[in-house]
Amino acid sequence: MSGMHRDRVRAQGAKKRLSFQRVVQLLSAVLTNGYLIGFQRGKIFTGGTKAVCVPVLNCYSCPGALGACPIGSLQAAVGGLKHHFPFYVLGLLMLFGIVLGRVVCGLLCPFGLVQDLLHKIPVPKLEVPKKIDRPARYLKYIVLLVLVIGLPAFAVTEFGVTPPYFCKYLCPAGTLGGGIPLLLADPSLRKLAGALFSWKALVLAAILVASMSIHRPFCRYLCPLGASYSLFNRFSFFQMRLDEDKCIGCKKCERSCPMAVEVTKDINGPECIRCGACKSVCPVGAIDSGFTCKSKLPRREAKR
Repeated sequence: MSGMHRDRVRAQGAKKRLSFQRVVQLLSAVLTNGYLIGFQRGKIFTGGTKAVCVPVLNCYSCPGALGACPIGSLQAAVGGLKHHFPFYVLGLLMLFGIVLGRVVCGLLCPFGLVQDLLHKIPVPKLEVPKKIDRPARYLKYIVLLVLVIGLPAFAVTEFGVTPPYFCKYLCPAGTLGGGIPLLLADPSLRKLAGALFSWKALVLAAILVASMSIHRPFCRYLCPLGASYSLFNRFSFFQMRLDEDKCIGCKKCERSCPMAVEVTKDINGPECIRCGACKSVCPVGAIDSGFTCKSKLPRREAKR
């Protein structure tokens, strides 16, 4: 196979991968936020499925939400009147993490889809310097420990409950999927919107604008759900695999990675969202993925 023909085949494969990713992302968005009447009437769905956590960020206040957000549910359990230990929520997070790892981020999260689409807008792209990028990625773990778990557990109000700090003060997915649609549908709510909503709108706007130039900034630096799933990435059932015997060191995989993962060094590191971008651009087919893949095939094993 000539080099030109091989590149053409790889390009076609990349388009198919991208198409598959978009289809799955859109299906996930519909399945988790498919209560269209809610958007029309500005009413929150309260059916039985709202008690079930979905694997992605999914604001309870979103008029279309058919399931509960695991981060919101975790805060509600930790910060409620009785401060229950969240066995159910933590069990689900562990289940999704062990089975899929951050596939949830790459293929299922609607807010990830929003960031992916915004990054396609033809504006200058920015590469965050490593000396800033690497430390900044630890922010999402701080958000998880402080805003999602720590403050709800210990910053108790005089009424014995704590507000859902992450949802209330930071979550852009909640503002986009819940706050804005409700305000658009209900004029009385627009009159009540104050400084807090202005702050949340500013956070959302900053992340959306940043997404045009930086691929998935919220996923990289702030998402507590991505932080929790990243803890399982190295040993989840779904794995990426690099065949070192085939790899030619061209680094196309690393240049294509939306999360700036060093694919040739740490293909299943905590930042990999298993989107398949690296796999689709590899000119020699050295990258594979699936539920039966080992993370790396060493040269000594490849030669057997």
